[in-house]
Amino acid sequence: MKPSLPTLLSINGGYVDTAGFLALHGLFTAHVTGNFVTLGAALALGASGAVAKLLALPVFCVVVILARLVGGDLSRRNLPTLQIVLSLKFLLLVLAAILAMRFGPFGDGDGWQAILTGMTLVAAMAIQTTAHRIHLGSTPPTTMMTGTTTQIMIDIADLLRGAKPEEKAAMKARLARMGAAVGGFALGCAVAAGLFLLVGMACFLVPPVLALAGILMHAGKMEAKPA
Repeated sequence: MKPSLPTLLSINGGYVDTAGFLALHGLFTAHVTGNFVTLGAALALGASGAVAKLLALPVFCVVVILARLVGGDLSRRNLPTLQIVLSLKFLLLVLAAILAMRFGPFGDGDGWQAILTGMTLVAAMAIQTTAHRIHLGSTPPTTMMTGTTTQIMIDIADLLRGAKPEEKAAMKARLARMGAAVGGFALGCAVAAGLFLLVGMACFLVPPVLALAGILMHAGKMEAKPA
């Protein structure tokens, strides 16, 4: 069965987060708040990559603001906002792949090459997160799974204790959507780890392909809609 756009975004989110973590000395490029933990570990253990971890959240926040402003302007002009924003993410992922293959493997996580590659990936995931929040807000998040997993466990518990019949259908539908998000993210993580071990920096060629597939999927959906 063909995955939906949110599921494809979840796969890419998990993939980019894992590949970035492995290649960039523990940098979370999608779940950026996780860098608070890895920053503390880097400082305590004297590991490299502290600068990138420190920059990740501010860069993420700035890109979210810019993406929102650009998206609002595109909407006012009646342009295909989501498709254009996803295309910007695609271009950033292409740039990140070029940087990773040109300069990697990264022996120093604080080198400008590693920082530039990492922040490019962070920017791409910031755009994805913003686009999801604005245009696909009824679906589970594609870059952070803690809240989604918590809701899945709550729904399972409610079903086990005997929910009302009218509530069961809504819970099961929500479980299906959230399960696809978590499963897609986990799949992305697993594939990224495997390809990183097999092909190294070339693993960064996959995210642009997934991003392009998402753009084409959305474009096809728009064309299929009746005028």
